Amino acid sequence: MQGQGPVPAWMIPGPLRAYRSAYFSGCTVHARLTLMIRERSLVVYKSRPALVKDIGEKIGICLEGGESLRVREKDIELLHPGPCTLESLEQELPQADVRAAWELLEGNRVSFQELTELVYGEYTGSTAWAAYRLVKEGLYFSGTLKEVQGRSREELAAETQKRTEKQQDVAEREAFLERLKARTLKFPEDRRFLHDVEALAYGKTDKSRTLKDLKMPESPQGAHRVLLEAGCWTPWLNPHPFRFGLSPGSAKIPVNPPPRDEDRVDLTYLKAFAIDNAWSNDPDDAISVEGSCLWVHVADPGASILPGSPEDGEARNRGATLYLPEGASMMLAEEARSLYALGLEAVSPALSFKISLNEAGAVMETAVFRSWVKVSRLTYEEADALLKGHGPQAPELRALFRIAEKNLARRRTAGAVFMEFPEVHITVSEGQVSIEPLAAYASAEVVRECMLLAGEGAARWALRRRLPFPYVNQETGELPHVPLGGMAGSYQLRRCMHPRSLSVKPGIHWGLGLDVYTQVTSPLRRYTDLLAHQQIRALLRQKAPLGEEELLLRLGAGEAAALATVQAERASRAHWTAVYLSDKKGSSWEGVMLEKRGSRSLIMIPALGVETQVPVKRDLEPNEPVLLTLSSVRIPETDMVFISE
Repeated sequence: MQGQGPVPAWMIPGPLRAYRSAYFSGCTVHARLTLMIRERSLVVYKSRPALVKDIGEKIGICLEGGESLRVREKDIELLHPGPCTLESLEQELPQADVRAAWELLEGNRVSFQELTELVYGEYTGSTAWAAYRLVKEGLYFSGTLKEVQGRSREELAAETQKRTEKQQDVAEREAFLERLKARTLKFPEDRRFLHDVEALAYGKTDKSRTLKDLKMPESPQGAHRVLLEAGCWTPWLNPHPFRFGLSPGSAKIPVNPPPRDEDRVDLTYLKAFAIDNAWSNDPDDAISVEGSCLWVHVADPGASILPGSPEDGEARNRGATLYLPEGASMMLAEEARSLYALGLEAVSPALSFKISLNEAGAVMETAVFRSWVKVSRLTYEEADALLKGHGPQAPELRALFRIAEKNLARRRTAGAVFMEFPEVHITVSEGQVSIEPLAAYASAEVVRECMLLAGEGAARWALRRRLPFPYVNQETGELPHVPLGGMAGSYQLRRCMHPRSLSVKPGIHWGLGLDVYTQVTSPLRRYTDLLAHQQIRALLRQKAPLGEEELLLRLGAGEAAALATVQAERASRAHWTAVYLSDKKGSSWEGVMLEKRGSRSLIMIPALGVETQVPVKRDLEPNEPVLLTLSSVRIPETDMVFISE
């Protein structure tokens, strides 16, 4: 019966042969009465067989298993008018040849009752239910209880192939799941079955068929663990940036050089210093001193990146440069660094802020210039050595140090909040993770205070000119009644800090002790700084700046993207710390107690820059040292468990 041609008459069972003769001669097999639902009729309810018990405003039905319901007539479909029983559905069916029936009906339409009689030779409750399942299966026939059609030969062939392939896929998948459970995957052929797991681990979806089949939690962490244990991923793959919607690699849209016809003030006579960490390769600020004036020179990508340009849009979508231990993904295309970073060429274009200070170190007046500057690059270590020495750069550096000291004292008097937490630098290179504590440098403090003066000076400059501008504000927090010292005290202060906010309305920045503040010193790596530069440059060019409403929209979009960058950086640092510790189980680390939390204590491990909650066997005082032992590490969860000695 598997041939492709019509079925010979002598091979068709008697009932089918009689039906075919009557059907194609145009005769009626027998008269059919209109079928009505009545008691003991067999109906379908939600694809299940049911028996009608009584008929009223609603119809009472009984399902297999004895469950009784009252339903609306439109919720059921009549299979057989009855009288029927549910028990009869278990009876052995008459001999049937489904394919022969299909050969007879190929491409033709008949009633459901006719199909039942054609396939099974009789129309009973049990044969009607069997025929219903045959139609629902949809291989040979399609349609409803009102009308059924035999599939065409082409449709049947396509559907048969589809089901065969599906059965093969099911078998292959079952074999894959067994190999996955046994950790005996075959690569690369098994990788196709793990695409859903990878998508979940990357945060691209919240579902995974594979994890569901394994009865495992469908979470990015669970997916990450499966991929590690299966050998598909190694610990050297960091999925966290992807989970925050970030892509690796720097911006792609080219950045143009500064316009040649733009007037710039020649400030190359000033000794300008770009001071940063030894590994920094995108210097975007430098400092000079001239009498009682502080000069802060800032990279000037706003010279060519105009509001609404493609490169501006890409920077806004990124929000900030993504700094990861394995490398940086720049907010602007790579050529922006060679065009605008300070000190990479003999002379650099800059936006220079001239900040006049009084005897107490407060900002009196600020002027802004498009400039040319000659910048010397120094590491913090080199700058500290020059501060203590007598070289040609020492006088300027010491003058900058005095400016920083005055500003620090001024902010402290104004109630600024100062916290001291250990910082570490994490690098990933050639299959090695390195974690090094950052040393405290006097020159780092100088740079910080000069950048704060630039931010305050720029904010006052914009405010005085009523320029729509992005301001950085922070509400006043409630300080602890009994402040502690040391790291525990810094933790106390951090807990009382409100998040900073960006606004087109100026306000205080409580933590910094400033009445008004903005950020303008990192336009190569922070979009909000670039936005501030664009507003400043519009005023300098006597062009219309962005209005408050448009500025606020761009500010919000850039800050939302920057927040994702911060979160990705934090999660990535935790990932690489876990990788670093993964082979150090049993190692000991010195911690400092920050806060008691019930039966646990919050401990800071300075050498790792890690805060962890640990059950401590003895009472500890804030800032008391405690020796911890690494008990376990779970890379997917970035979970590092320590126990106290």
